[in-house]
Amino acid sequence: MRDGKEGAIVSLMSVVRQSPNIVSRNIAGEAVLVPVARTADEVDSIYTLNETASAIWDALDGQRTLGDILDLVVAEYEVTRQQAEQDLYDLVAQLSEVRAIVIEDAA
Repeated sequence: MRDGKEGAIVSLMSVVRQSPNIVSRNIAGEAVLVPVARTADEVDSIYTLNETASAIWDALDGQRTLGDILDLVVAEYEVTRQQAEQDLYDLVAQLSEVRAIVIEDAA
C-alpha cells in the first residue's frame, strides 16, 4: 500500500511514529492533534481522532510495526481483522497527508 502524501510504501512491517511537529492531547477519550505552525495554512488546522483512532495514535511510538498495532486493535475492538487493516491503512494515509506521522523503514 502507498500512503497519500509521499508515495512511501506502507506495509504491516512498517514502523510509524508521531511527528515531532504535532502536539496532541487526549480529551474525553479522543485525541486532539495540533500542528506546530510551519506555514500560514497550518495555523487553523486542528484534527480530532475518535476513540479507536486515538488508540492507534497512542501506539504509533516508533517501536511497533503496523502489524503489532493491528493486533492490538483486533484484540481490543469488535472488528474483523480485514476491516481493521483497511481502517488502519486509511488512518495512516490521512495522518501522512497532514504530516502528523513519520514512516520509518520496516523493522
